[in-house]
Amino acid sequence: MELARAKINLTLDILKLREDGYHEVEMIMQTIGLADEVELTRIKSGIAFTMDTTQILGGENIPADERNLAYRAVLAMQEYCKRDFGVKVHLIKKIPAAAGLGGGSADAAAVIRGMNWLYDLNLNINELCLIGEKIGSDVPFCVVEGTFLAKGRGEILRELAPFKNYAVILLKPNFEIATAWAYKTFDTLDAAKIQHPQTYKIIEMFRMRDFDTVFKYFANVLEPVAEKVFPDLESYKVKLIKAGAKVALMSGSGPTIFALADKADVDRIVASVQDLPAQIFITETD
Repeated sequence: MELARAKINLTLDILKLREDGYHEVEMIMQTIGLADEVELTRIKSGIAFTMDTTQILGGENIPADERNLAYRAVLAMQEYCKRDFGVKVHLIKKIPAAAGLGGGSADAAAVIRGMNWLYDLNLNINELCLIGEKIGSDVPFCVVEGTFLAKGRGEILRELAPFKNYAVILLKPNFEIATAWAYKTFDTLDAAKIQHPQTYKIIEMFRMRDFDTVFKYFANVLEPVAEKVFPDLESYKVKLIKAGAKVALMSGSGPTIFALADKADVDRIVASVQDLPAQIFITETD
Protein backbone atom coordinates (compact mmCIF):
# COMPACT_ATOMS: atom_id res chain seq x y z
CA MET A 1 0.00 0.00 0.00
CA GLU A 2 1.18 3.52 -0.80
CA LEU A 3 0.13 6.60 1.15
CA ALA A 4 -0.91 9.56 -0.99
CA ARG A 5 -0.21 12.52 1.27
CA ALA A 6 -1.99 15.84 0.85
CA LYS A 7 -0.20 19.17 0.52
CA ILE A 8 -0.72 22.73 1.65
CA ASN A 9 0.66 25.90 0.07
CA LEU A 10 2.60 27.99 2.57
CA THR A 11 2.78 30.51 -0.24
CA LEU A 12 1.20 30.70 -3.68
CA ASP A 13 2.27 33.40 -6.13
CA ILE A 14 1.25 33.76 -9.77
CA LEU A 15 3.80 35.68 -11.82
CA LYS A 16 2.29 35.74 -15.31
CA LEU A 17 0.22 33.94 -17.92
CA ARG A 18 2.58 31.96 -20.13
CA GLU A 19 2.42 31.63 -23.90
CA ASP A 20 1.49 27.95 -23.53
CA GLY A 21 -1.66 28.94 -21.63
CA TYR A 22 -0.37 27.89 -18.21
CA HIS A 23 0.46 30.29 -15.38
CA GLU A 24 4.00 30.88 -14.17
CA VAL A 25 3.95 30.23 -10.43
CA GLU A 26 6.18 30.31 -7.37
CA MET A 27 4.90 28.28 -4.44
CA ILE A 28 6.27 26.93 -1.19
CA MET A 29 4.60 23.56 -0.89
CA GLN A 30 4.45 21.38 2.20
CA THR A 31 3.44 17.74 2.64
CA ILE A 32 1.02 16.98 5.47
CA GLY A 33 -0.01 13.75 7.15
CA LEU A 34 -3.60 13.54 5.83
CA ALA A 35 -3.44 10.85 3.16
CA ASP A 36 -5.42 8.68 0.80
CA GLU A 37 -4.52 5.00 0.69
CA VAL A 38 -3.61 3.38 -2.63
CA GLU A 39 -3.57 -0.41 -2.81
CA LEU A 40 -1.87 -1.89 -5.89
CA THR A 41 -2.03 -5.53 -6.98
CA ARG A 42 -0.53 -7.24 -10.04
CA ILE A 43 -3.04 -8.84 -12.40
CA LYS A 44 -2.53 -10.58 -15.74
CA SER A 45 -3.55 -7.66 -17.90
CA GLY A 46 -5.58 -4.47 -18.06
CA ILE A 47 -6.53 -1.96 -15.37
CA ALA A 48 -9.01 -2.76 -12.63
CA PHE A 49 -9.86 0.47 -10.78
CA THR A 50 -12.05 0.68 -7.66
CA MET A 51 -12.54 3.44 -5.15
CA ASP A 52 -13.94 3.88 -1.63
CA THR A 53 -15.13 7.45 -1.11
CA THR A 54 -17.33 6.89 1.94
CA GLN A 55 -15.02 8.85 4.25
CA ILE A 56 -15.35 12.19 2.42
CA LEU A 57 -18.27 14.39 1.40
CA GLY A 58 -19.01 14.56 -2.33
CA GLY A 59 -17.01 11.45 -3.08
CA GLU A 60 -19.69 10.18 -5.41
CA ASN A 61 -18.67 12.89 -7.88
CA ILE A 62 -15.07 11.64 -8.24
CA PRO A 63 -14.68 9.73 -11.53
CA ALA A 64 -13.30 6.18 -11.48
CA ASP A 65 -12.11 6.12 -15.09
CA GLU A 66 -9.56 7.87 -17.35
CA ARG A 67 -10.57 11.23 -15.85
CA ASN A 68 -9.12 10.16 -12.49
CA LEU A 69 -5.45 11.13 -12.09
CA ALA A 70 -4.60 7.84 -10.38
CA TYR A 71 -6.00 5.93 -13.37
CA ARG A 72 -4.08 8.21 -15.73
CA ALA A 73 -0.92 7.48 -13.76
CA VAL A 74 -1.19 3.80 -14.69
CA LEU A 75 -1.53 4.76 -18.35
CA ALA A 76 1.45 7.13 -18.07
CA MET A 77 3.61 4.38 -16.55
CA GLN A 78 2.60 2.00 -19.33
CA GLU A 79 3.45 4.58 -21.97
CA TYR A 80 6.82 5.49 -20.45
CA CYS A 81 7.92 1.89 -19.94
CA LYS A 82 6.35 0.61 -23.19
CA ARG A 83 4.76 -2.24 -21.23
CA ASP A 84 1.14 -3.31 -20.82
CA PHE A 85 1.20 -3.64 -17.04
CA GLY A 86 -1.74 -5.44 -15.50
CA VAL A 87 -2.64 -3.69 -12.25
CA LYS A 88 -5.56 -3.47 -9.86
CA VAL A 89 -5.84 -0.10 -8.12
CA HIS A 90 -8.02 0.34 -5.06
CA LEU A 91 -8.16 3.94 -3.86
CA ILE A 92 -9.43 4.81 -0.37
CA LYS A 93 -10.18 8.53 -0.33
CA LYS A 94 -9.58 10.51 2.85
CA ILE A 95 -8.49 13.82 1.28
CA PRO A 96 -11.51 15.94 0.26
CA ALA A 97 -11.81 16.60 -3.47
CA ALA A 98 -11.49 20.01 -5.17
CA ALA A 99 -10.23 21.39 -1.88
CA GLY A 100 -6.81 22.86 -2.73
CA LEU A 101 -5.04 19.95 -1.01
CA GLY A 102 -3.70 18.13 -4.08
CA GLY A 103 -5.57 14.89 -3.45
CA GLY A 104 -5.74 13.82 -7.08
CA SER A 105 -2.07 14.65 -7.68
CA ALA A 106 -1.09 12.75 -4.52
CA ASP A 107 -3.03 9.70 -5.73
CA ALA A 108 -1.26 9.79 -9.09
CA ALA A 109 2.13 10.11 -7.39
CA ALA A 110 1.36 7.15 -5.13
CA VAL A 111 0.46 5.01 -8.16
CA ILE A 112 3.72 5.98 -9.89
CA ARG A 113 5.82 5.14 -6.83
CA GLY A 114 3.84 1.98 -6.16
CA MET A 115 4.08 0.61 -9.70
CA ASN A 116 7.82 1.30 -9.72
CA TRP A 117 8.08 -0.97 -6.67
CA LEU A 118 5.41 -3.49 -7.73
CA TYR A 119 7.12 -4.25 -11.05
CA ASP A 120 10.74 -3.78 -9.92
CA LEU A 121 11.24 -1.07 -12.53
CA ASN A 122 14.09 0.68 -10.70
CA LEU A 123 13.18 4.06 -12.17
CA ASN A 124 14.99 6.91 -10.44
CA ILE A 125 13.25 9.86 -8.81
CA ASN A 126 13.84 12.13 -11.82
CA GLU A 127 12.14 9.63 -14.11
CA LEU A 128 9.20 9.29 -11.73
CA CYS A 129 8.82 13.08 -11.62
CA LEU A 130 9.01 13.29 -15.43
CA ILE A 131 6.17 10.78 -15.70
CA GLY A 132 4.20 12.72 -13.09
CA GLU A 133 4.69 16.03 -14.89
CA LYS A 134 2.75 14.68 -17.88
CA ILE A 135 -0.24 14.03 -15.61
CA GLY A 136 -0.39 17.27 -13.63
CA SER A 137 1.78 20.15 -12.45
CA ASP A 138 1.62 19.19 -8.75
CA VAL A 139 2.37 15.49 -9.29
CA PRO A 140 6.20 15.80 -9.24
CA PHE A 141 6.03 17.47 -5.83
CA CYS A 142 3.71 14.75 -4.58
CA VAL A 143 6.20 12.15 -5.82
CA VAL A 144 9.08 13.59 -3.76
CA GLU A 145 7.15 15.05 -0.77
CA GLY A 146 8.54 17.36 1.89
CA THR A 147 9.12 21.14 1.80
CA PHE A 148 9.86 22.57 -1.67
CA LEU A 149 9.86 25.72 -3.73
CA ALA A 150 7.90 24.95 -6.89
CA LYS A 151 8.35 27.10 -10.00
CA GLY A 152 7.39 27.03 -13.68
CA ARG A 153 3.99 25.35 -13.82
CA GLY A 154 4.82 23.84 -10.44
CA GLU A 155 7.06 21.08 -11.78
CA ILE A 156 10.46 22.78 -11.19
CA LEU A 157 11.37 21.87 -7.62
CA ARG A 158 13.98 23.06 -5.15
CA GLU A 159 14.13 21.38 -1.76
CA LEU A 160 13.99 23.70 1.26
CA ALA A 161 14.78 23.33 4.94
CA PRO A 162 12.23 20.89 6.43
CA PHE A 163 9.16 22.32 8.15
CA LYS A 164 8.01 19.32 10.20
CA ASN A 165 5.94 18.62 13.29
CA TYR A 166 3.59 21.60 13.31
CA ALA A 167 -0.02 20.77 13.99
CA VAL A 168 -2.29 21.46 11.01
CA ILE A 169 -6.02 22.12 11.36
CA LEU A 170 -7.83 21.95 8.02
CA LEU A 171 -11.18 23.68 7.59
CA LYS A 172 -12.90 22.48 4.40
CA PRO A 173 -16.11 24.47 3.70
CA ASN A 174 -18.96 22.43 2.27
CA PHE A 175 -18.44 23.44 -1.36
CA GLU A 176 -15.75 23.14 -4.01
CA ILE A 177 -13.68 25.55 -6.10
CA ALA A 178 -12.45 24.43 -9.52
CA THR A 179 -8.76 25.16 -10.03
CA ALA A 180 -9.21 26.18 -13.69
CA TRP A 181 -11.92 28.70 -12.73
CA ALA A 182 -9.76 30.15 -9.94
CA TYR A 183 -6.78 30.80 -12.21
CA LYS A 184 -8.95 32.20 -15.00
CA THR A 185 -10.67 34.55 -12.56
CA PHE A 186 -7.29 35.64 -11.14
CA ASP A 187 -6.42 37.00 -14.58
CA THR A 188 -9.31 39.49 -14.26
CA LEU A 189 -8.06 41.01 -10.99
CA ASP A 190 -6.43 44.44 -10.82
CA ALA A 191 -2.72 43.56 -10.93
CA ALA A 192 -1.82 46.71 -8.93
CA LYS A 193 -3.84 45.49 -5.94
CA ILE A 194 -2.38 41.98 -5.76
CA GLN A 195 -0.19 41.45 -2.70
CA HIS A 196 2.54 39.02 -3.72
CA PRO A 197 4.28 36.95 -1.04
CA GLN A 198 7.93 37.64 -0.20
CA THR A 199 8.91 34.15 -1.25
CA TYR A 200 12.66 34.46 -1.04
CA LYS A 201 12.55 36.23 2.32
CA ILE A 202 10.55 33.26 3.61
CA ILE A 203 13.09 30.82 2.16
CA GLU A 204 15.90 32.66 3.95
CA MET A 205 13.96 32.53 7.22
CA PHE A 206 13.51 28.80 6.71
CA ARG A 207 17.25 28.45 6.20
CA MET A 208 17.89 30.31 9.45
CA ARG A 209 15.12 28.34 11.24
CA ASP A 210 13.47 31.65 12.10
CA PHE A 211 9.97 30.30 12.67
CA ASP A 212 8.98 32.93 15.24
CA THR A 213 8.32 35.53 12.54
CA VAL A 214 8.07 33.64 9.24
CA PHE A 215 4.40 32.77 9.67
CA LYS A 216 3.23 36.35 9.07
CA TYR A 217 4.79 36.30 5.58
CA PHE A 218 2.83 33.31 4.27
CA ALA A 219 0.39 34.43 1.54
CA ASN A 220 -1.79 33.14 -1.28
CA VAL A 221 -2.68 35.42 -4.21
CA LEU A 222 -5.77 33.33 -4.99
CA GLU A 223 -7.53 34.30 -1.76
CA PRO A 224 -9.23 37.35 -3.39
CA VAL A 225 -10.60 34.99 -6.04
CA ALA A 226 -11.99 32.60 -3.45
CA GLU A 227 -13.64 35.48 -1.60
CA LYS A 228 -15.88 36.00 -4.62
CA VAL A 229 -17.66 32.72 -3.81
CA PHE A 230 -16.57 32.41 -0.18
CA PRO A 231 -17.09 35.83 1.45
CA ASP A 232 -16.60 34.39 4.93
CA LEU A 233 -13.00 33.37 4.15
CA GLU A 234 -11.45 36.21 6.13
CA SER A 235 -13.73 35.76 9.14
CA TYR A 236 -12.88 32.04 9.28
CA LYS A 237 -9.17 32.91 9.28
CA VAL A 238 -9.66 35.48 12.03
CA LYS A 239 -11.42 32.90 14.21
CA LEU A 240 -8.51 30.51 13.86
CA ILE A 241 -5.91 33.18 14.66
CA LYS A 242 -7.82 34.45 17.69
CA ALA A 243 -7.98 30.88 19.01
CA GLY A 244 -4.20 30.55 18.90
CA ALA A 245 -3.17 29.57 15.37
CA LYS A 246 0.19 30.92 14.24
CA VAL A 247 -1.17 31.46 10.73
CA ALA A 248 -4.39 30.77 8.84
CA LEU A 249 -4.32 30.71 5.06
CA MET A 250 -6.16 29.22 2.13
CA SER A 251 -4.37 26.32 0.44
CA GLY A 252 -4.03 26.18 -3.33
CA SER A 253 -7.12 27.36 -5.18
CA GLY A 254 -9.21 26.65 -2.08
CA PRO A 255 -11.56 26.61 -0.47
CA THR A 256 -9.75 24.76 2.36
CA ILE A 257 -8.19 26.96 5.03
CA PHE A 258 -5.30 25.56 7.02
CA ALA A 259 -4.09 26.74 10.41
CA LEU A 260 -0.63 25.97 11.75
CA ALA A 261 -0.29 25.71 15.51
CA ASP A 262 1.55 24.24 18.43
CA LYS A 263 0.08 20.85 19.25
CA ALA A 264 -0.93 22.02 22.73
CA ASP A 265 -3.31 24.58 21.16
CA VAL A 266 -5.15 22.23 18.77
CA ASP A 267 -8.18 21.44 20.95
CA ARG A 268 -8.88 25.12 21.65
CA ILE A 269 -8.55 26.05 17.97
CA VAL A 270 -10.82 23.23 16.81
CA ALA A 271 -13.43 24.19 19.42
CA SER A 272 -13.46 27.76 18.08
CA VAL A 273 -14.59 26.65 14.60
CA GLN A 274 -16.62 23.55 15.48
CA ASP A 275 -19.92 25.30 14.68
CA LEU A 276 -18.92 26.41 11.16
CA PRO A 277 -20.40 24.66 8.08
CA ALA A 278 -17.17 22.85 7.24
CA GLN A 279 -15.34 19.57 7.65
CA ILE A 280 -12.44 19.69 10.10
CA PHE A 281 -9.31 17.54 9.78
CA ILE A 282 -6.41 17.45 12.24
CA THR A 283 -2.98 16.43 11.00
CA GLU A 284 0.60 17.77 10.96
CA THR A 285 3.37 18.88 8.62
CA ASP A 286 5.25 15.82 7.44
